[in-house]
Amino acid sequence: MSSESKNIIEDLNWRYACKKFDAQAKLSQEEVDTLLEALRLSASSYGLQPWKFLVVNNKELREQLLPAAFNQHQVVDASHLLVLCAKADMDEAHVDAFLKNVSETRGQDLHSLEGFKKMLMVAANKPVDKKLEWAKKQLYIALGALLTVCAKLRIDSCPMEGFKPSEVDKILGLEEKGLKSVLLCPVGRRAEDDHYLSRLKVRFPKEEVVEILD
Repeated sequence: MSSESKNIIEDLNWRYACKKFDAQAKLSQEEVDTLLEALRLSASSYGLQPWKFLVVNNKELREQLLPAAFNQHQVVDASHLLVLCAKADMDEAHVDAFLKNVSETRGQDLHSLEGFKKMLMVAANKPVDKKLEWAKKQLYIALGALLTVCAKLRIDSCPMEGFKPSEVDKILGLEEKGLKSVLLCPVGRRAEDDHYLSRLKVRFPKEEVVEILD
């Protein structure tokens, strides 16, 4: 195994779902910007990016979110709280904005993308609940990218599904923004007395989860 491959495996072994953050340890702006850029660059189906990522710095807001997160103190103690949100309704306007971006980024004429738009509109014209479920799946892809970059930078993280989305949405005013909260991810530095810190990572052996089809 090359040293680079060994390092990334060591980073992934170092990572765990941090249950207790050092409330005094703050990430640098460069570290936060890198995490946000990792989220922005994440893969998504068709490249449609049906999401928005919120950084909740406001202390009072984070305190309000605590009961909605079942009093999990990572929400208030972590250096930064990231909220991964799905677009409540990915409509034609979103598709048009995406195609405009494609046109400008790649220097393509918009008319040449009409066939692509027709394909995208098949997805955009699905029922709202189906589109929302699809968007949520894309956010889990983004979460994977975030956790990997956190591990590489030795930044602690705690992906959280255990919260009340409707309450989080209300506190953060997400309905007015056309968004739905899907995941919370506090990031920062682990507290040395986090009792989860000393627990060994538990994973099934490679031969049980990997099958090679030659």
